[in-house]
Amino acid sequence: MSFKIKSEEKENIGVIIVEGEVDMFTSPGLRDKLVPFFEKGVKGIIVNLSGVSFMDSSGIATLVEGLQWSKKYGKKFILAGLGTNVMNALSLTKLDNVFNIQKHADDAYKELSKS
Repeated sequence: MSFKIKSEEKENIGVIIVEGEVDMFTSPGLRDKLVPFFEKGVKGIIVNLSGVSFMDSSGIATLVEGLQWSKKYGKKFILAGLGTNVMNALSLTKLDNVFNIQKHADDAYKELSKS
């Protein structure tokens, strides 16, 4: 499966939609999409992972970086639409208790919209 990533900003919320495998070769692309949102004045970032079939430790590390940046810049950071493989990877590393995880991107968007 190929890797696709797109980002958009709507109503002061950064949204990143990821599809495919997030590994040591593709995680820099995810990082490149995250960084501008922390430099902008968005109130929060949603990373929609519903199209991700596989994520290795470098992908997880990129998400942890995003979480750290969100705390540094005072922004909300939400992961949404995690499939079984990605959820298992986060559970194994006990990071499922660290991230704000929403079942659907719409739920994440609603949470950020009311804050």
